[in-house]
This record gives sequence, structure tokens and C-alpha cells, in this order.
Amino acid sequence: MCSDTNSDFFRSITSYLKSNWANNIVHTFFNVGLTVLMFPLLKPLNRFLAYGYFCAWIVATFSLIVGATFLALLVPLSEASLASGPDAHYFETLALLLKQGGFYGYQLGMTLWGIGGLLLCYVLFISRLVPRLLSVWGLLGYGIFITGTISELYGFEIGVMLSIPGGLFEISLSLWLIIRGFSMSALAAVRHQTLAGS
Repeated sequence: MCSDTNSDFFRSITSYLKSNWANNIVHTFFNVGLTVLMFPLLKPLNRFLAYGYFCAWIVATFSLIVGATFLALLVPLSEASLASGPDAHYFETLALLLKQGGFYGYQLGMTLWGIGGLLLCYVLFISRLVPRLLSVWGLLGYGIFITGTISELYGFEIGVMLSIPGGLFEISLSLWLIIRGFSMSALAAVRHQTLAGS
């Protein structure tokens, strides 16, 4: 009976880790897609900040994939641990290392994501593609978010709470762009700068 319970528990954890890894991969494609779509729009406004934004979000995405892969490796490690019996204590150490690798990969990725968000919001602020109040909200939200991710690295578990302002900004920006879009006058200025630069 206990063996069946352990087996069911192991299967549910395995299923969770695999779906979590798959979710991270899908999320990655959307992150890269968003970054690639925004880059040509931001580049004429400020080349340096556009490249910084692009690099920060691509490296953040890579860090998140690495972190998720560390967690996914817990599945084959668990299977090997069950097969080798109760005397193989080194599996616990390896599991701890993989969990910490997943944690650090995630926090580093989120910190870089926040830095990229700061660069994006600053370009939005100077270009007036969206209302400045929204850009300032994003700057504050990402600043608070970065504080949370760095705090997590030092053992202060406040990252989730400090991600709320940045998360609400991302939802608000998405809704604004769906309903209103970018400022037409600011887009015209971007087109003019693009044509003048070519």
C-alpha cells in the first residue's frame, strides 16, 4: 500500500515537473517573439537602449530555460534514486544542487527581465509611444521587481509581493496596446527617424 502511494506521488511530481518545463519553453517562445517584434520599433529611437533591452531579455530567457532544465532533471534523478535503493545518499545532494540551480536560474532570469523592462519603459517614456504615466508606472514597477528578485537571492522571501506592481503594469500595458495602440504621432516620428537614418 505504501509503495503504491509513493508511486502515485512520484508520478504526480514527475507530471508536474514535465508540464512546468514545457510551460517554460512555450513562455520562452513568446518572450523571444515579443522582444524581436519590439526591437525594430525601439531601435530608431535609441539604438543603445534597444540593444540593451534586446540582449537583457534574450539572456533572461536563456537563464530561465537553464533554470527550468535543472528542475526537469530532478525527474531522471528521482528515477535513478529509486532504482539504486536507500543507501545512495548522494542523490539528495544532487537533488539539492539541481533545486538551487533552478532557483538561481529563475531569479537571475527575472532580474535580467526587470533590467530589460526598465530599458523598455525608458524608451517608451522618451518617445511618448504610450502615455508617460504608464511609462513611469513601468519604471517604478520594474525597479521594485528587481529589488524583489535580488532580495530573494539573499534569502529574503519578498519577491512575489514585490512583483505585483510590475505585473500589473505589464497587464495594463497589454490592455492599453490592445485597446488604444501606440500614439500615432509618436509612430509617425519613429517612421521619420527610420527614413532619415536609411
